[in-house]
Amino acid sequence: MILIILNHLKILMVKKIVHQLIILKITVKKYKLMKKTRTDFQSRLGKGRKKHRGLQLMENYFKLNDLTASKELLNDIISYAVKRNSWIKEHPSVILHFQQAMRSFIRAGYLIALQEKKRTATTQLEEVSPLVLGLLSEKEYQNPLLVFRKAFKEYSIKEFDYFISGMVYFSLGIYDNLPERNIISPYIHLTKMLDAAYLIIERKGKI
Repeated sequence: MILIILNHLKILMVKKIVHQLIILKITVKKYKLMKKTRTDFQSRLGKGRKKHRGLQLMENYFKLNDLTASKELLNDIISYAVKRNSWIKEHPSVILHFQQAMRSFIRAGYLIALQEKKRTATTQLEEVSPLVLGLLSEKEYQNPLLVFRKAFKEYSIKEFDYFISGMVYFSLGIYDNLPERNIISPYIHLTKMLDAAYLIIERKGKI
């Protein structure tokens, strides 16, 4: 009789454990599904925020910096960086402020490069003067996002930072050594990104 009762209790305990395991499995499955849904939502939200933040940083840059003046100062920094016997005439504080502004601009450009092609960033190309195009190709003028994609396909944020920091360093003093790395390509990318960013903001009616 006692053995029958014990066996019955064992069966009840086994059933209870199985039931608890089933509930636990269902709970885990629900948790994973909720986690995946939340992650997907946060991922989409994060991408949207990145896009918005990139445009906002671009707008802030051009509120504080003129396009033509930015390109001229960048050109001066590069020119003096490769001269042995002279340094840039602007006050160092101006150059260092520009360096920080460009670092912010580079990060904004990277966020812009993550964007998918948007209608607001493109325009139907008519006859455009070469003076208007500058260094941009016709396709890049039509879709400025291409400029950022090409730039960050070739260089990382860290490499652009290294480039602008090195050029600022060499432009502020007289040194025996000159920059060793290729300076033309990143300089062209930065110049084109300035033009492309201005086009994007201008077409959105922010300038």
